[in-house]
Amino acid sequence: MDELKLSQVRAVTRRTFFNGMGAGIGAMALEALMAQEGKAQPPAPKQNAPLTPKKPHHKPRAKSVIYLHMSGAPPTLDMFDYKPKLVELNMKPCPQSLLKGERFAFIKGVPTILGSPHKFAQHGQSGAWVCDLLPHTASMVDDLTIIRSVVTDQFNHAPAEMFLYTGSAIPGDAAMGSWLTYGLGSENQDLPGFVVLVSGGTDPTGGKSLWSSGFLPSVYQGVQCRSTGEPILYLNDPPGLSRSERRRSLDALAKLNEAEAKQYGDPETLTRIAQYELAYRMQMAVPDVTDVRKESQSTLDMYGVKPGEASFAKNCLLARRMVEKGVRYVQLYDWGWDIHGTGPGDDLMTAFPNKCRDMDRAANALIKDLKQRGMLDDTLVVWGGEFGRTPMNEARGGSKYLGRDHHPHNYCIWMAGGGIKRGQVYGETDEFGYHVVKDKVGIRDLQATILYQMGLDPFTLSYPYQGLNHRLIGPTNEAQIRHELLS
Repeated sequence: MDELKLSQVRAVTRRTFFNGMGAGIGAMALEALMAQEGKAQPPAPKQNAPLTPKKPHHKPRAKSVIYLHMSGAPPTLDMFDYKPKLVELNMKPCPQSLLKGERFAFIKGVPTILGSPHKFAQHGQSGAWVCDLLPHTASMVDDLTIIRSVVTDQFNHAPAEMFLYTGSAIPGDAAMGSWLTYGLGSENQDLPGFVVLVSGGTDPTGGKSLWSSGFLPSVYQGVQCRSTGEPILYLNDPPGLSRSERRRSLDALAKLNEAEAKQYGDPETLTRIAQYELAYRMQMAVPDVTDVRKESQSTLDMYGVKPGEASFAKNCLLARRMVEKGVRYVQLYDWGWDIHGTGPGDDLMTAFPNKCRDMDRAANALIKDLKQRGMLDDTLVVWGGEFGRTPMNEARGGSKYLGRDHHPHNYCIWMAGGGIKRGQVYGETDEFGYHVVKDKVGIRDLQATILYQMGLDPFTLSYPYQGLNHRLIGPTNEAQIRHELLS
């Protein structure tokens, strides 16, 4: 069928007719509305507009964020919130006052109290209690703010992770890293503004929804980068295609997409152009930034990195290299912290010390490395999980291994750099570590404070979608910027 006949067929198909009619009516309606407001038709956005740096709402204290997420929810009662009362009542029946009206993911009947089987000591000028499994963290408490009073309203892993990072317990909303790159753009046009690194052998429970751009243009999607092998899958040119040929093909695609954008005004068409261009530039930039062989042996030893091996330690080093190159938000997910005590693979005496050892050294190295390079002041580092763990032993199915069930009423995180107070212990829980009794910090408070430190107003940062102005902090104004955490 020649082109003339094909165009005639297209002109009379029912689908094409209604498609064109809808676009025409929509365009007339938009033109009429804008005429009423005295506005001219908006020009087509520039090709790379979504990726260029944007002016913050106010002077930022941090230029970038590195969020270290311990996927599975670490038992922070065994790390930062020492409770002598639990040791005193170890393996005795739990008081009914802690059980009344509560529901648990796995605990049945009347559980026993579980005192931490590990030793604690106070450290630094703040006198922070830190478990002896974390000697490197203990040595840097004067650089941290340890928050012992974080609460959430979710007690299953995936919803809790999604609530923390997207503001909603169900998939579909935009991730924190997407919001930051939407609000601030990217400082390095050769690298993504939002990068994700995964360790522990699997994705976090919330899956790839945790770095989705949701309803935001997909140019703000988090890009998962692998720490071994090909850094980003399908980025390289296929066999037989030279770089100059790829350049010409992208130029041709760009012209077609620009024509489509002018005709239909779909922002995703502009995103497609930007992503093709970014992928082309990333072919050179990503292998360079992920090549840790360029680091000194002393730096590799400090982190505990072995080139060629994937690990949380290597991801911490990659995070430093990325923010050094202008990446706005780097998210690390380290699986293996779901300490239920069903066996030696998830108990407090075998699995937990192993996870602590690997995390402790690498996280400490990250803080030291940023500090000695003069980068800690404008890099906000956050460490934590998605919820807490119970002060009772889970003993699922009669297990004799020690572990704790899910607990939303409190848990600990720590923050460093990026305008955060140094050497502070914030918030308190009761003698059982069950409820917060002082300075409760909600998930939306944490989100608002991170956005604020990056120079964004969490209350005005929004995106119109399906008739609503969506925000990371949700539709209400319950979120508080926790100024008492800031220097």
